[in-house]
Amino acid sequence: MGKLYVVGIGPGGLDHMTLKAVKAIEESEVIVGYTKYIEMIKPLVKDKNVVSTGMRGEVERCKQALELSKNNIVSIVSTGDAGIYGMAGLILEMRTEEDVEVIPGVTASSAAASRIGAPLMHDNCNISLSDLMTPYDLIKKRVELAAEGDFIISLYNPKSNGRPLYLRECIDIVKKHREGDTPVAVVKNALREGEEVTLFTLDTFDDSIVDMFSIVIIGNSNSFIKDGQFITPRGYTV
Repeated sequence: MGKLYVVGIGPGGLDHMTLKAVKAIEESEVIVGYTKYIEMIKPLVKDKNVVSTGMRGEVERCKQALELSKNNIVSIVSTGDAGIYGMAGLILEMRTEEDVEVIPGVTASSAAASRIGAPLMHDNCNISLSDLMTPYDLIKKRVELAAEGDFIISLYNPKSNGRPLYLRECIDIVKKHREGDTPVAVVKNALREGEEVTLFTLDTFDDSIVDMFSIVIIGNSNSFIKDGQFITPRGYTV
């Protein structure tokens, strides 16, 4: 009998993969994934059978992984956590009788947060600004409600050539509910080669440095910067 592991490989560096994720990949006979993600785990893939696809090939990729898993041990890989903007949901929607196990990984907001301090110490949410799957009006509504509810907000897919204004518009929405000195961080390529970290406030925020490899973290009403570290207090008495 075969098996399908849905593996979150974390931010892209082997040092930040879970032991369970490494074990699943080593056990697998076939590795399925987006070409760039396969490159990130190249030392683990070695001589295994590899099935890779380009961008926007998610449905076909999942179909192939499920079919192959009927007679093989297969890993389909996603960066970050496979259950957060990854392949886990689609695999489980399409699954019939296949044996599927989801292996969690370090998601981008957690990776980015670790490089700037402790910004996610209280209630927080992830919102993707990509409108490929979600209408932009709904994205803005979610940003508005998260800002009104005083959540720390991590913005995934914050800016692309096709969406040059969404990030600035969403920052403006947040500014209706937060003070201008609220910390904002941009972390590019968190925990992998080419990492860049920049701290702003809502008033000083500059979206010109942001791209699709970036995560933008916006603090809540109690967040602050101390010694260059972005901190959101949990509420303990110090």
